[in-house]
Amino acid sequence: MKNVTDSFVSLGHWPSAGSFGFNTDILATNPINLSVVLGVLIFFGKGVCASCLLSDLLDNRKQRILNTIRNSEELRGGAIEQLEKARARLRKVEMEADQFRVNGYSEIEREKWNLINSIYKTLEQLENYKNETIHFEQQRAINQVRQRVFQQALQGALGTLNSCLNNELHLRTISANIGMFGAMKEITD
Repeated sequence: MKNVTDSFVSLGHWPSAGSFGFNTDILATNPINLSVVLGVLIFFGKGVCASCLLSDLLDNRKQRILNTIRNSEELRGGAIEQLEKARARLRKVEMEADQFRVNGYSEIEREKWNLINSIYKTLEQLENYKNETIHFEQQRAINQVRQRVFQQALQGALGTLNSCLNNELHLRTISANIGMFGAMKEITD
C-alpha cells in the first residue's frame, strides 16, 4: 500500500506535471484515462464479467428491438384487418349505391311514364270537354236560329192572317195559336 501512495505522491512531483489538475490533451491523457477506467472496472467488478455485461446489454437491446418489431407486426396486422374491413364496407356501400342508382333510374322512368300517361289522359279529357262544348254551342245556335225562323214565320203568318181574316176567324186563330204556343212552351221548358 505504501508503494501505491508513493506513486501518487511522486506523480505530484513530476516536473512536467506542474500541479494537480485535468489535462485536456487527448493524445497524452487517453492511455492514462483508459488504464484508470479499466483498473476501476477490474477492481470493483471482480465478480462481473465485462463480456457478460456487454452480452446482457446486447440481449436487452435485442429483446427491445424484437418487441418493437413484434408490436409493429401486430399493428400492421391490425391495420391490414381494418383495411380489409373498410374495403368490405366500401364494396357493400358501392353495391348499395349502385342498387339505389338503378332503383332511382327505374323510379324516374316509371314516374316519367306515369306523367306522360297522366298528361295524355288530361289532354283526352280536355279534347272531350272541348268537343262537348262545341256540340252544346252548336245545338244552342241551332235552337236560336230555329226560334228566330219560327218567330219570323209566325209574324209572317200573323200578318197574312190579319189581312185575310175577319174578326171572328181572327179571334179563333189567335186562340188556337195561343194554345199551340202554350204547348210549345211546355215542351221547351
